Amino acid sequence: MIHQLRIYEIFPHNKPAFHARFRDHAARIMSRYGFDIVAMWESAGADRIEFIYILRWPDEETKTGAWAAFMADEEWAEIKRRTSAEHGSLVGAVEDRILRLTDYSPVPGRPA
Repeated sequence: MIHQLRIYEIFPHNKPAFHARFRDHAARIMSRYGFDIVAMWESAGADRIEFIYILRWPDEETKTGAWAAFMADEEWAEIKRRTSAEHGSLVGAVEDRILRLTDYSPVPGRPA
């Protein structure tokens, strides 16, 4: 099992539009392709607001295939087009990391 850490820079002026799009559309469409969202957070630093979430995958091959299918989804493409036309860019910089447990890490979801 691997985890994927995603960090999106979001903008104060259209933060509600970003959250509505992710909550009402992205998460729903992602579920079609086997995305397992572990948790989602918002973090505000001195210079930017971030939306952070973690995905759980059985392996990298599954992750890669699911992302390709999601990005090719026609409904998602139309939602992105519509929301971008209405609100402008909803996401700035994106960070994407694969997280692999160390051999001495507690396993998430199991008591240490």
